[in-house]
Amino acid sequence: MKTLIIGATGQIGKMTTEKMLASGHDVVALVRDKSKLSALESNNLTIVEQDLENDFSRAFEGVEQVIFSAGSGGATGADKTLLIDLWAAVKAINYAVDAKVKHFIMVSSIGADAPDNIESSIKPYLVAKHMADQHLINSELNYSIVRPGTLLDDAATGRLTTTRPATRQDAVINREDVANTLLYLAEHTPKKPQVFELFNGDKSIYDLLDA
Repeated sequence: MKTLIIGATGQIGKMTTEKMLASGHDVVALVRDKSKLSALESNNLTIVEQDLENDFSRAFEGVEQVIFSAGSGGATGADKTLLIDLWAAVKAINYAVDAKVKHFIMVSSIGADAPDNIESSIKPYLVAKHMADQHLINSELNYSIVRPGTLLDDAATGRLTTTRPATRQDAVINREDVANTLLYLAEHTPKKPQVFELFNGDKSIYDLLDA
C-alpha cells in the first residue's frame, strides 16, 4: 500500500520513512521543509511540502495507509500542542476518512489514556493526544494507536512489551524500536482496531502483536 507519513522529518518519522523505503514501500512524506529530507533519494518517495496548520488534504490523494508521527516538539508552547498534536491529527483523521484509507497508525503516548493520572509538565500534550486518539477511535477507520513510554535514543533491541512496567524509570522505549514497530504495523494491517502501549521488554514484535 502507498503510505503517507505525516511528520516524516521528526526523529521517529524520519527513521520510519527510511525503513519503509529500504523495505520497498511507496512512501508519501508530508513535511513542512523538504530540505530536511534532501539526503533521501528513492524512486518510491514522494515529498509533499505543506504546513499542518493549513489544509493538507491533497497529500492523501492515492494513499491507502497513514502514519501520523507529527508533534509540536518540547520547545513549543501549549498553543502549538493544540494546533499540531490535536487539531492537525483531527484533520488528518478526517482527510483519511474522506480518502477511505485502509489503516491509520497513530503515534500517541503513554498517559494519553488518562491524562489526569500522571502528574507531569506535559499534561497539555497528553490531553491533546487523548482527544486525538478518541477522535480516531470514534471514526470509521481501521486503526493502530501506539502509546510509547519515555523515548530513548539507544539502538533498537527488538525486544518489547505492551505491559506497562511497575516503575516509571522502566517505562521506556528506544525510538528505533518504535520505528520498527511502525514498519511492522504498516506491513501487517490488523484485522480489527488496536490500542497498545509499548516499552522495552523481552518479546519480539512478531510474538507481541497479532497480524
